[in-house]
Amino acid sequence: MAADLEAEVQAIDKTLLECSAEEIAVKWLQANDLQKEVYQHLAYYVPKIYCRGPNPAPQREDMLAQHVLLGPMEWYLCGEDPAFGFPKLEQANKPSHLCGRVFKVGEPTYSCRDCAVDPTCVLCMECFLGSIHREHRYRMTTSGGGGFCDCGDTEAWKEGPYCQKHELNTSETAEEEDPLVQLPEDMVARAYNIFAITFKYAVDILTWEKENELPGLEMIEKSDTYYCMLFNDEVHTYEQVIYTLQKAVNCTQKEAIGFATTVDRDGRRSVRYGDFQYCDQAKSVIVRNTSRQTKPLKVQVMHSSIVAHQSFGLKLLTWLGSVIGYSDGLRRILCQVGLQEGPDGENSSLVDKLMLYDSKLWKGARNVYHQLFMSSLLMDLKYKKLFAIRFARNYERLQSDFMKDDHDREFSIADLSIQIFTVPSLARMLITEENLMTTIIKTFMDHLRHRDVQGRFQFERYTALQAFKFRRVQSLILDLKYVLISKPTEWSDDLRHKFLEGFDAFLELLKCMQGMDPITRQVGQHIEMEPEWEAAFTLQMKLTLVISMMQDWCALDEKVLIEAYKKCLTVLMQCHSGFTDGEQPIVLSMCGHSVETIRYCVSQEKVSIHLPVSRLLAGLHVLLSKTEVAYKFPELLPLSELSPPMLIEHPLRCLVLCAQVHAGMWRRNGFSLVNQIYYYHNVKCRREMFDKDIVMLQTGVSMMDPNHFLMIMLSRFELYQIFSTPDYGKRFSSENTNKDVVQQNNTLIEEMLYLIIMIVGERFSPGIGQVNATDEIKREIIHQLSIRPMAHSELVKALPEDENRETGMESVIEEVACFKKPGLTGRGLYELKPECAKNFNLYFYHFSRAEQSKAEEAQRKLKRQNREDTALPPPALPPFCPLFASLVNILQSDVMLCIMGTILQWAVEHNGYAWSEAMLQRVLHLIGMALQEEKQHLENLSEENVVTFSFTQKISKPGEAPSNSPSILAMLETLQNAPHLEVHKDMIRWILKTFNTIKKLRENSSTSPVAETEGNIVEESSRDKDKAERKRKAEIARLRREKIMAQMSEMQRHFINENKELFQQTLEELDTSTSGVHENSPVISDAKLTALGPEQTRVAEHRQVVMCILCQEEQEVKVDSRAMVLAAFIQRSTVLSKNRNKTIPDPEKYDPLFMHPDLSCGTHTGSCGHIMHAHCWQRYFDAVQAKEQRRQQRLRVHTSYDVENGEFLCPLCECLSNTVIPLLPPPRVLFNRLDVSGQSNLTQWIKTMSQQIKVLYLLRDEGCASKSEDNSEKMDQLQLPEGFRPDFKPKNPYSESIKEMLTTFGTATYKVGLKVHPNEEDPRVPIMCWGSCAYTIQTIERILADEDKPLFGHLPCRQDDCLTSLTRFAAAHWTVSSLSAVQGHFCTLLASLVPNEKNGNLPCILDIDMFHLLVSLVLSFPAMHCQDFSGVSLGTGDLHLFHLVTMAHIIQILLTSSTEENGMDQENTNSEEEVAVLTLYKFLCQCTGSALKEISSGWHLWRNLKAGIMPFLRCSALFFHYLNGVPAPSEIQVNGTNQFEHLCSYLSLPNNLTCLFQENSEILNTLIEGWCSNSEIKRYLEGKRHAISYARESNKLIDLPDDYSCLINQASNFSCPKSGGDKSRAPTLCLVCGTMLCSQSYCCQTELEGEDVGACTAHTYTCGSGVGIFLRVRECQVLFLAGKTKGCFYPPPYLDDYGETDQGLRRGNPLHLCKERFKKIQKLWQQHSITEEIGHAQEANQTLVGIDWQHL
Repeated sequence: MAADLEAEVQAIDKTLLECSAEEIAVKWLQANDLQKEVYQHLAYYVPKIYCRGPNPAPQREDMLAQHVLLGPMEWYLCGEDPAFGFPKLEQANKPSHLCGRVFKVGEPTYSCRDCAVDPTCVLCMECFLGSIHREHRYRMTTSGGGGFCDCGDTEAWKEGPYCQKHELNTSETAEEEDPLVQLPEDMVARAYNIFAITFKYAVDILTWEKENELPGLEMIEKSDTYYCMLFNDEVHTYEQVIYTLQKAVNCTQKEAIGFATTVDRDGRRSVRYGDFQYCDQAKSVIVRNTSRQTKPLKVQVMHSSIVAHQSFGLKLLTWLGSVIGYSDGLRRILCQVGLQEGPDGENSSLVDKLMLYDSKLWKGARNVYHQLFMSSLLMDLKYKKLFAIRFARNYERLQSDFMKDDHDREFSIADLSIQIFTVPSLARMLITEENLMTTIIKTFMDHLRHRDVQGRFQFERYTALQAFKFRRVQSLILDLKYVLISKPTEWSDDLRHKFLEGFDAFLELLKCMQGMDPITRQVGQHIEMEPEWEAAFTLQMKLTLVISMMQDWCALDEKVLIEAYKKCLTVLMQCHSGFTDGEQPIVLSMCGHSVETIRYCVSQEKVSIHLPVSRLLAGLHVLLSKTEVAYKFPELLPLSELSPPMLIEHPLRCLVLCAQVHAGMWRRNGFSLVNQIYYYHNVKCRREMFDKDIVMLQTGVSMMDPNHFLMIMLSRFELYQIFSTPDYGKRFSSENTNKDVVQQNNTLIEEMLYLIIMIVGERFSPGIGQVNATDEIKREIIHQLSIRPMAHSELVKALPEDENRETGMESVIEEVACFKKPGLTGRGLYELKPECAKNFNLYFYHFSRAEQSKAEEAQRKLKRQNREDTALPPPALPPFCPLFASLVNILQSDVMLCIMGTILQWAVEHNGYAWSEAMLQRVLHLIGMALQEEKQHLENLSEENVVTFSFTQKISKPGEAPSNSPSILAMLETLQNAPHLEVHKDMIRWILKTFNTIKKLRENSSTSPVAETEGNIVEESSRDKDKAERKRKAEIARLRREKIMAQMSEMQRHFINENKELFQQTLEELDTSTSGVHENSPVISDAKLTALGPEQTRVAEHRQVVMCILCQEEQEVKVDSRAMVLAAFIQRSTVLSKNRNKTIPDPEKYDPLFMHPDLSCGTHTGSCGHIMHAHCWQRYFDAVQAKEQRRQQRLRVHTSYDVENGEFLCPLCECLSNTVIPLLPPPRVLFNRLDVSGQSNLTQWIKTMSQQIKVLYLLRDEGCASKSEDNSEKMDQLQLPEGFRPDFKPKNPYSESIKEMLTTFGTATYKVGLKVHPNEEDPRVPIMCWGSCAYTIQTIERILADEDKPLFGHLPCRQDDCLTSLTRFAAAHWTVSSLSAVQGHFCTLLASLVPNEKNGNLPCILDIDMFHLLVSLVLSFPAMHCQDFSGVSLGTGDLHLFHLVTMAHIIQILLTSSTEENGMDQENTNSEEEVAVLTLYKFLCQCTGSALKEISSGWHLWRNLKAGIMPFLRCSALFFHYLNGVPAPSEIQVNGTNQFEHLCSYLSLPNNLTCLFQENSEILNTLIEGWCSNSEIKRYLEGKRHAISYARESNKLIDLPDDYSCLINQASNFSCPKSGGDKSRAPTLCLVCGTMLCSQSYCCQTELEGEDVGACTAHTYTCGSGVGIFLRVRECQVLFLAGKTKGCFYPPPYLDDYGETDQGLRRGNPLHLCKERFKKIQKLWQQHSITEEIGHAQEANQTLVGIDWQHL
């Protein structure tokens, strides 16, 4: 890099380097006209430095600019060398008590939910950690960039405004001290001069419009070069821009991507450099190409010197920002310069110019000057105020610029409103002085111009463009919310006046919404075009909070409230003035009452769901009651003018509309209406829609005769006929009426009764009932949890949020619910406390229909479990406030009693009428409510009050003369015994009981108690009957259960008898894996079990019969039968790797014979354990392939498995597989010959083997030399070792189909393991098979060791089956390979331990993984042994090989063990083991020329040796167990002491391992000397190279921090490695190695096997050989990747305090690491189950298959 710079510097014009900043500054100091001097200097030098060619050279430009342009300015400003001047300024400056740190994209920000004035007040991580808020309830989010830290701002925090760092800076001095006092006077003057000139220059050049001349900067020599400059917009996609650029300027895709990325980041980029013609041609191509669908990309041809000056202008603004950081005085001067009015009057200051030009600037320029504003104007409290006023005055212009701007809000100056309006003092000042509220609302109204005839809003079709524009307009509502968010504590007359003015404007806005989008019922045919409804609801949703906040403001001041109420009423009157046109009045009469109303039918006329004015009035009416204004100043309120029928009319229509929609009368109006009704009730809107409509009806009822109200209501519900005409119901239900009509009417009656229940029962809002706000929230929570236990996030979603995004839930949840922590999956749940169940109201008004039925079911179930009565009576309610007190009379009004009576009558004579149980249930609920009400009245009775509520008497009286209907009470008693009403009996019983209680209270024990006992007796007897009935039913159920159980156990017995052999065999199979004692084997039970060697314990064969999952046939596993196979999955793995950076250079030439001990990449085989016939599997796989080909022609989507790579899903469990392993009987038995010779010792055996190997090599060499001579003669010439017949070819014992499967699986292992094309002839195939067997055993041993599980008896059977089959397969595979190749492998492998003259340069023993070596030697040995007829058994060879490898491993451990003698010698017992080890170690010291460290303590050595060799012994035990089938001794099946000794005995090793060396010392001393003489060992001992030390530590995933915000912080500091310091959009952490990657972006794509892949996919190939586990930090999601097409998301291991993950960081609760869940992910990785997990996820969720995983 340095060299490059050197070269560049030489190429730079010498005159530039010779400039002296000091001389220029001196010249400036003496100048008369400084501006002219500076401008001349800039005019001359800027084009020489900037924009000298097609590609920018930022390092060179910055260096020269600092030297030639900024240097003199700094000298001028300081009056001395800036290197001394600036530090002096900094020292003199008082440190600010404001933090003001501007956030980077993705940086963590914290907001305190307890102390922040509003959610926009945030802290940076540093301030947060040093503040009191970290102990509070806080929210954590990631910044979108651009805001700043509010630490030190006393207006932002209710308490704790300073962190520890900034607290020190709050000195005692007066706040308003002028910072200029700190600066010397001459410096102030110089600062004014230079700031004024540079700021003006930057503003002029940035707002310059002409393309080829300059403002006062004309150059002497004018070059003629131009740039074709491409600008960013938010309309075109990356792909469109890249494609267009490739065509327009003939660049490669990589270059085009670079251009597009820069344009997106900086807002503009030159794409061509040259003369005007050349650039203009590119411009026309780009414009032509992008103007087809949308407006074209913005392109300009600009003179290079203009671009140069603009680049420097931006540099200057950044420079100004950094200079004012040195001193508050300088900051104040810059603010003055910026806000000074220019000569042109209004809006002529530099700041105004920039603001008003904002929408024409490109992204990069905007960012720079916004940053400058933040660090200057917003950090200086005096000028913040002045800037706020300028901003408010220009508000309308800025907003309309923003509407047309093609950039998002975060890049617009309009976004600064959040910094200004949220400061309470500024917001109030702007309301009173600049009338800001009115300005914002008026601006908003101006942008929504479409109105209908009545002046209401009308929206066009909601196209994407419409939605885009509308989103822009909504940002105004956000501003209004910011202004209102902090409520005033004291009111001035000015504030009252301006607030009410704003309120007027707001009413105008609501008036335009009152009645918008009216709808008429479709009759006959379905609606053709779904009408536009989304815009209106979006508007309503956005305004919901503003409407609530307006009411909160009104509630704070009595005068304001009274005025607002009057204004709102007037506007409502205006809206209603056209109310009675053409609707004739009619008179309704019923039960001796009559009322006049208008004729209006919801199902025929227009009706609208939007009534914001009525609803606002309802809200204000409640406030009158809540603040008691209604009782203090009744004379000031127009309550007498109110016309209740007028108030209730529209809300009632709205509720009738909902009822009719529910009754199915509006089906033909399509989905738009269904959606509107849904949102009307939805938690986001209901507070200012549905809830307020109920309040308005309550207001109406409390002011009018309830009988009149009910009649109007019956009329609007179109049910008046039914209830006012006697016997109407009978006529109605006769045969001729339409089923639908009957159904509709029933639903409407049910809905109307429900509405009455709500009007009387919903009194939990403060102001309606005598409750406070927490009671309301408690009730919401109780009813949500009555449905089912819920997680914290679900509850929060179900509750309405206030303007601070708070629901108030946390403060009350503990009182009503208990929290249950989650397990390994799932989330924490809140369960309702049992004592809260009594508050359950079945007809709670916020239940949806589905929720209501679920809640009812859940509550009845609970009561049944607690052996209680299953009635769900209405809960006791709080009393109404005085303003609403008369509401209860609706329950005892004549019309109400008539309705109840009528419905009960229908139920009594249930055959004659059309009625429904739901209707009856609601009537019973209403009766219950009335009784509760009367009971409360009686209990709270004081002396002077008379009880006016006498429901019990009214229901005891029979009807009037003509009809003589029975009393309601009598009908209830009749219904109690009606057989068709089982369900409601409990409720009726409860009503009668309550009735009696009230009667008792009324009579107050004055009259005779006779009548009462009578009622009780009736009740008691019926209860006894009921009990007996229940008991009888329970008895019947019990008998039935017993009978079924008996039948089942009989069937089981029968099945076992029929399938005896099957069960026998299963039991036997279990035995092999769990205990060494077999019923059918002649093993002496107490004998020592030995796994290998001549002494190997003999195990009798037992038949293995298995069933194919495809054809369900059973078959025995035999050598000569058809092959049976297990579905298996082979994958490359780096789970055990100690060196991930190793790559195979050329897989075609790579020799995998020796595995390095760093296990850098192994081949792992796993299986789901399901068995098939080979031919069944073949058929199945062919079908899968054929289906895949057909599917590819149909649709171009991936499946979760890749058929071309041989993948398929196991037919039974859908587990991903890519090959099959054949099942074999134990293979060693086939090749073992009886041992006739005496036992040879190791030395003799090695000699024999060396002779045999020599013969083979000779034969091979000669075979190459002459092929003609007769073989038999040759044989005679060679001195053959006794009994060795190298010409003997063994017969393959396996059937054809098994041989085919052996080849299939071998080839698959070779293909996957080496990433090459399959080739079954390749001599490396057997090596890969042995390697996979060894590696898989090693991974399983590691998992068991990490979990502290014993070696045997704890493997799941699928792993057990897999290891059995894999080991047997690897042992049999040589039979289908070339014999000479396998013999060759054996010779080379053995040569690494026992050198021969043929094999040179083999790896040193430090570089061989001994377990891999052991497996390969043992499994290739039969290829030698089959030609040896001297009578030595295979077992003897195994034993000698094992001993030899074990000794090599011991030497390996001793050479690499870093024994620190750390004072633990106290246990120096000098046992024989320790002495022996010391002796061996000393011998090693001799061999290595005493380069080894001297160690005197044998105890240390022995301890190290035991620890180091354990994993090897455990792996060997597993290997020989599966190879020879000798059951493991019971001691190894439990974690006990002496594991080492038991393992040694099972593996026929001496407990003192060094005995091996003593027994065979003659040959071993030479071998050891040979091993130690290798040059690599010398290099290692001299410290020139590294070696693996034993025991190898297990690999784990990286350590994650406990607090998630540490990760967010780490990610926000991470910048994309490719695009020069740019922040990465999707920083992603590899959990395997801890690398941070820039995912999902064009900049970091690389090419892999001819495809462009994202950073994560590329990383999986280097780090995890295709498999990766990542944490997407911004989304808080774990990502699993496997290969290019497979991936899935997985829940992260971070949980909040409520036991929930927060994917996408939407909720912002603090997250902490859950160790158990992280362990679970780690276990998936260690078990190689990531690919399987992805497969299952993709099968379960089809959308995952469509994602382009390779681009992540």
